[in-house]
Amino acid sequence: MDSTATDRFDTSRFEAGRSRLASLAYRLLGSATDAEDAVQDAFLHWQAADRQRIKVPEAWLTKVVTNLCLDRLRSAQARRERTAGAWLPEPLLDGDAMLGPADTFEQRESVSLAVLMLMERLSPLERAVYVLREAFSYSHAEIAEILDITESASQQHLHRARRRITAGRRGGGEVDPASARRIVEEFLAAASSGRTERLVALLTDDATAISDGVAGLAEKLLRYDTPRRIAAVVRAGFKPTPAKRRLAGGSPAVHYALVNGAPAILFVLGDQIIGAVTFDIADGKIATIRGIAAPTRLLRLTEAWRQHGPDTPLITQW
Repeated sequence: MDSTATDRFDTSRFEAGRSRLASLAYRLLGSATDAEDAVQDAFLHWQAADRQRIKVPEAWLTKVVTNLCLDRLRSAQARRERTAGAWLPEPLLDGDAMLGPADTFEQRESVSLAVLMLMERLSPLERAVYVLREAFSYSHAEIAEILDITESASQQHLHRARRRITAGRRGGGEVDPASARRIVEEFLAAASSGRTERLVALLTDDATAISDGVAGLAEKLLRYDTPRRIAAVVRAGFKPTPAKRRLAGGSPAVHYALVNGAPAILFVLGDQIIGAVTFDIADGKIATIRGIAAPTRLLRLTEAWRQHGPDTPLITQW
């Protein structure tokens, strides 16, 4: 095989695993954009490597991507961004290949917005061990090899990560899709009509709401932590006004969708998503609301939406 044919063969081997690598990087970084950059950097490492000496390409590439992501998480810029109080995971529309694997509850949960935010409480090594074990089922021996730590250290990191994730987790198990949609539709109807008491009744007693502000312009995330305060903010935020429509560029349609496995409503203007509101459901009520409007956080969601089959909006013109 000549060198050109070898390069084509090796490139095809890399491309065959690109989706898996991107899914790993997304779980580690919480950003689709950063995940794509990490995978592309891994490809450059792959091209520069003596590939004839790489016995198991999948293991080699997993190690490279994981460590590239750890470098990003440890960087001064990442620490500043994530401790400034303005970081949110980048949402992905269900069906996006970057969300895989999704065969088990643990795999699906590891890519939920709730767990991606909880993983911010972990050290980079704890986060890596948790993702490699829970989402990709690597053994502690394999994780130790990937991260250059001992098996005992891997086990300890996993124990601490699981404890912290469990302590912050709200609700248990997966929610019935039909029930989740019904709750969100009731929420939207109450918010649109200004029925504060109905909104309060739909929220858990310890509900929280997080938003990056109008058009995603808030310097720090806005947080609300009582049902009545959340209801007041939601009622005001969902009330359309000429000023809001001018800021949005028109009257968007409101669609129901699944985002990172959770129910969501999307504000869609033409073929552009200008806002997303996601919900965590616990015990038949809404436990967490996240409002995401920063255009940079909605790029991949919009790309996926443009390939999404048309459906009937919940509200034709907001």
